[in-house]
Amino acid sequence: MTEPNWALARKRQNLEQRARITQVIRAFFNDSGYLEVETPLLIPGNAPEVHIDAVPATGGFLQTSPELCMKRLLAAGYPKIFQISHCWRQAERGSRHLPEFSILEWYQPDVDYRTPMVECERLLQELCRGELLRWQGQTVDLTGPWPRLTVAEAFARYASMSLEDALHQGCFDELLSAEVEPKLGLQQPVFLTEYPASLAALARLSPENPAVAERFELYVAGLELANAFSELSDPVEQAERFAVDESTRRKLGKSAYPSPVKFLAELPNMPAAAGIALGLDRLVMLLCDAEKIDEVVAFTPEEL
Repeated sequence: MTEPNWALARKRQNLEQRARITQVIRAFFNDSGYLEVETPLLIPGNAPEVHIDAVPATGGFLQTSPELCMKRLLAAGYPKIFQISHCWRQAERGSRHLPEFSILEWYQPDVDYRTPMVECERLLQELCRGELLRWQGQTVDLTGPWPRLTVAEAFARYASMSLEDALHQGCFDELLSAEVEPKLGLQQPVFLTEYPASLAALARLSPENPAVAERFELYVAGLELANAFSELSDPVEQAERFAVDESTRRKLGKSAYPSPVKFLAELPNMPAAAGIALGLDRLVMLLCDAEKIDEVVAFTPEEL
């Protein structure tokens, strides 16, 4: 008889807790009037993003996010929808990253990005069953409402240069990761808001200030947990953004991706909506007080 896989056996408590967390999440959204959906994992093409590389597969690519298919459901008249799904991104591996990971994504029509903020507060409070979250020696107060901090304010407060200079010198991502993110959400979760228009991704620009997008990221204990938008529904503007990102990818020597033509064709039918993607593995890390993402998944790539 061979020795048991002790590394796998030691994860049992966390995996049992993960199962309970997933059950609570499903109950939360079912009770909130959401419809659970499933969309394909293998798709013809993802939304092109400069710093996200998709995994090629026979017949297309593995999804980097279910957002395109979920927005097509909204455009077809579906109501509030949510999904727990697997996604893949090349070369993403670290103590907080996996090339294959689980994501919780949900969309609601006829609201803007402020609605997912409230839902994030309610969901984490429900999962923690109290007002405090303790992770790796930190105590985070979950009492709402959680503070909002603009990207410009965060750079002025924590970074070694202003947001404008970081964008001009092309070091926004590096400074955000190294200097800003570790300072966010240490006492209380924080919503990082008003991303520059050049970093809008699939978000709508603010009608009051077109220089920024209606986009936020949620940080808890220095950990980025979620990314949300007021969704862009203008197909012309979205196609132009896709073209710019594809051009940038080619200049960087990255692979070109096919345009998501069916998504763009159906986009005019999508109502005003808000959508959010929340990293399920990272959420489980927080709730299990796990230091590394490896501790809350059954198998890492290296263990297969």
